[in-house]
Formats: sequence, structure tokens, C-alpha cells
Amino acid sequence: MQPTRILFHRSVWKGPHIVPLHIARPKPGERATPVKTQQRSATILPSFVGLRFQVHNGIVYHDITITEEMVGHKLGEFAPTRKRFKYTQTKNR
Repeated sequence: MQPTRILFHRSVWKGPHIVPLHIARPKPGERATPVKTQQRSATILPSFVGLRFQVHNGIVYHDITITEEMVGHKLGEFAPTRKRFKYTQTKNR
């Protein structure tokens, strides 16, 4: 993994798109409250690993736990905005 190139999906001279988020680190032994955000365009940084986010998709908030594989991606990639299509055949008989 190349941590410097992953963050640069934009032009290199512009730098990565990083949105400042208010993240309160829990004290040892306390349960961490999830960070509730509507900033789907925020880039996931290495300091976010292990934190829980609630990302808004336009209707509801989706719970997301950040892992190492998510670093460099956007928060919005993990909160789907469309329903899955299910084909169900109706019975008329």
C-alpha cells in the first residue's frame, strides 16, 4: 500500500480533500460514541481506524466502523444511497 498516493485522487498540487471532523477520543474503559456526520466527501485518514461513524445517505444514518482497508477512500462510499433491487413475482392464482 502506498499511503501517499492513495490520498491523492485529486491533483497532487491541490492536496487531499480533508474535511475537519469533531472527533472525541474515549477514555480507556469508556464506550466510544459514534461520530455523526453528513460529510460524505470526507477522506478517511489513518487516525480514523477503529472509530465508528454514522454517515448520512440522505434518508438515514448508516453505522460504519473504520478499518485499515478503508484509509484513503471517502466516507460516502460506505453508505449506500440506493435500495437494492429485488425481483419478486406476484402470484395471481
